[in-house]
Amino acid sequence: MKRVGLVGARGYTGAELLKLIAAHPQLELAFISSRERLGQSVDGFDLRYVDHDPQALAAIPVDAVLLAVPNGKAAMYAEAFSAAQPNAVIVDLSADHRFDERWVYGLPEHHREALRGARLISNPGCYATAMQLALVPLARAGWLDASFPPQCFGVSGYSGAGTTPSDKNNVELLHDNLMPYASIGHVHEREVSRRLGTAIEFMPNVAEFFSGISMTVNVHLNAPRTAAQVHELLKAAYADEPLLELTETAPWVRDIAGAHGARIGGIVVSENGRRVVIHSTLDNLLKGAATQAMQNINLALGHEELTGIPRFERTTK
Repeated sequence: MKRVGLVGARGYTGAELLKLIAAHPQLELAFISSRERLGQSVDGFDLRYVDHDPQALAAIPVDAVLLAVPNGKAAMYAEAFSAAQPNAVIVDLSADHRFDERWVYGLPEHHREALRGARLISNPGCYATAMQLALVPLARAGWLDASFPPQCFGVSGYSGAGTTPSDKNNVELLHDNLMPYASIGHVHEREVSRRLGTAIEFMPNVAEFFSGISMTVNVHLNAPRTAAQVHELLKAAYADEPLLELTETAPWVRDIAGAHGARIGGIVVSENGRRVVIHSTLDNLLKGAATQAMQNINLALGHEELTGIPRFERTTK
C-alpha cells in the first residue's frame, strides 16, 4: 500500500479524487485537507478533515500528494513537500507548474514514458486536454499550416467554474444560456500553444449542464487531406488507448458526463481538403482532472495505469 495525501477537498475535483482513492486497491489516504470542512469525518475513511499549513502537512509521511487547490495556491505546498519529503510524488492539478520545465506534463497519452517514476507532475487543464487530444497527432505528423493558428471553440459545464459563487456557476443566469468568457488569453490557450510549439486560438464558454466539455477544433492543413486520412492518423495515435474512443459521428457531451475517458470524432474536411474540423469531448472533472491525475499517480508509483479507475464504456453512436 502507498500513502497518498489530498490537499483541497471542498471542490468538485477533490470529491472525484476522493472517490478514486477509495476505489484504489493499492492506495491509502494519509490525510485530507479542507479549511471549510475542518474536523468533519471523511465519508468512507477513518479520518477527519484537517486544515494544516503547508509545512505541517508536509510532516505527514506520504508516498504521493495531490494538490487540488486553486491556481496560485499550489506552489507553497509543492515547495514544502519537496523540502520535507524529497522522494514524494507531487501531482499539481492547478496551473501553477504547467509552464515549469522541471515538472513533467501529465498528459499520459502523449507523455507516458516521461511519467513513469516521475516525482513532479503537472496535470493538464481540462480544456487543454480536450484540445490536445485532437491536435497533437496532427502537429506531430507535420500537417498543420503554420499560417493559420488552430481555432478551438469550447463549451464546459458549470462545474468547471468551481464552487465559489460566480456568474459562471449561477444556474439561474445559465438557464437557456451560453456564457462566453476569457475569449482571448485564457490560460489553457497559452498552455496548449506552449505544448504544441505553435499558437492556437481558444474561445471558452460555459453552459447550464453540470459536467462535460464539448470542443470544436478548426484546423488548416498544409496539404490537402481527406477525412479518412485524418481519421486514420487519429486511429493510429490512439488505437491502444483504453480511455480514448474515436467515433464516426460528432460525440455528444451528454454521453461523456460521468465517464472516465474521452471521445474524438465527427471529422469533416473542406472541399479543397485544406481545412478540417474535429470534435472532442470529455468530462472536465474526470478525464479533464481527477481521472488523469490518477493515471499519473499510478504511472509515477509503478502501478498499472488504470488501477482504481472505472472502466470506460464504449459508445455505439
